[in-house]
Amino acid sequence: MKKKFKLINSFLINLPTPTNISYWWNLGSILGVCLMIQLISGIFLSMHYTPNVNNAFNSMIHITRDVNFGWMFRIIHANGASMFFLFMFLHTGRGMYYGSFLKTKVWVSGTLIMLTLMATAFLGYVLPWGQMSFWGATVITNLLSAIPYLGQTMVNWIWGGFSVENPTLNRFFSFHFILPFILCLMIMLHLIFLHEKGSSNPLGLKNKVDKISFHPYFSIKDMYGFVVVLMLFMFINFKIPFLFNDPENFTPANPMTTPPHIQPEWYFLFAYAILRSIPNKLGGVLALLMSILIILTLPFNSNFKFKSSSMYLTKKILFSMFCGTFILLTWVGAKPVEPPFIFLGQLLTIIYFSYFLINPFLNKIIK
Repeated sequence: MKKKFKLINSFLINLPTPTNISYWWNLGSILGVCLMIQLISGIFLSMHYTPNVNNAFNSMIHITRDVNFGWMFRIIHANGASMFFLFMFLHTGRGMYYGSFLKTKVWVSGTLIMLTLMATAFLGYVLPWGQMSFWGATVITNLLSAIPYLGQTMVNWIWGGFSVENPTLNRFFSFHFILPFILCLMIMLHLIFLHEKGSSNPLGLKNKVDKISFHPYFSIKDMYGFVVVLMLFMFINFKIPFLFNDPENFTPANPMTTPPHIQPEWYFLFAYAILRSIPNKLGGVLALLMSILIILTLPFNSNFKFKSSSMYLTKKILFSMFCGTFILLTWVGAKPVEPPFIFLGQLLTIIYFSYFLINPFLNKIIK
C-alpha cells in the first residue's frame, strides 16, 4: 500500500513541472476525460445494441426511445468522439508548435495512439448501420484492394464474405469494444514515457531547475479546464445534439441505393481530401497513411537550440499556414468531387506535405 501511495505521489502530486507552461498543456488531461466519457457511455450503449444487419438500426432507435436516458448516452457518445478528435488535433498541434516532438518516445507513442483512435472511431461509425455508415465502410475497406496481389483477398477477409454484411458488422463491433482498452494501455505507456523526463515548456528549453510540484498549482488549472470543456460539451449535447451528424445516417442502410455524396465524419475529412486528390488508387492510399505518419519525421528533423516555433517569426508564419491548410482540407473533403474542389484539394495536399519538407531546411538556416 505504501509503495502504491509513493508511486501516485511521485507520478501526480510531486511531479516536477515547468513553471511557465500555459493552458495549452491542459489538453492532455482533457483527452483523458474524453476517454473516460467514451468508455462509460460506450459500455452502457453496448448493453442494448444488437450487432446484426437486420436489427442494428432498430436497436439504435430502441436505445433512443425506450431505454432510460438512452438518448443521452447515444448523443454523449456520438458528440464525445468529435470532442475527442478536436482536442487530439489541438494537442498534436501544440506539440508541433512548441517542439514537444523532441521527446521521441512520447511523440511516437502519441502518434500510434492517434492511429488506434482513428481506427476505433471508424469502426464505431459503422455500427449504427445507417446509409452513410454502410457506404463509408464499403468505400474505406475497399481501399485495401489497391494493395498489389493480396488486396482483394484482404478486403474479402475483412468483410467475411463478398460484401459488407453481417460478419463485417459483428467483427467491427468486437474490435470497437476491444480497442479502447488497448488504447488505455497505450496511454499509460505514453504517460510513463512523458514522466521519464517531464513535460516540455513554451520556450522548448531543457530546464531542470525552474520547476514546481504538479499539485496544487497545475491540478487546479486542469480542474478549471475540465469544468469549461464539460460545460461546452453539455451545451452542444442538449441544445444542438445533431450538429456533427450526417442526415443520411438517419436512414437505414440500403445496399441498392448509393447516397449522392459519400463522406466520412468531419475529423477524417482532411485525410479524405488528400486521398481524393491523388488520381492513382494506390498512391491515394499511401498519401492517406502518410498524412498521419509524416509527423513521425519531426523528431529527426529538428536540432536547433530553441525548440519552440514561438521563438521565430518565420516558423510562426509557416505553422499558421499549415493550420490553415488543415482546416481548408477539412472543408474541401466535405465538398463533391468536381471543379474547382479537385484542383483545390491537390494544391492543398502539396502545401500540407511541403510543410514537413521545408521545416528541416528552415531549422538548418535558423539554428
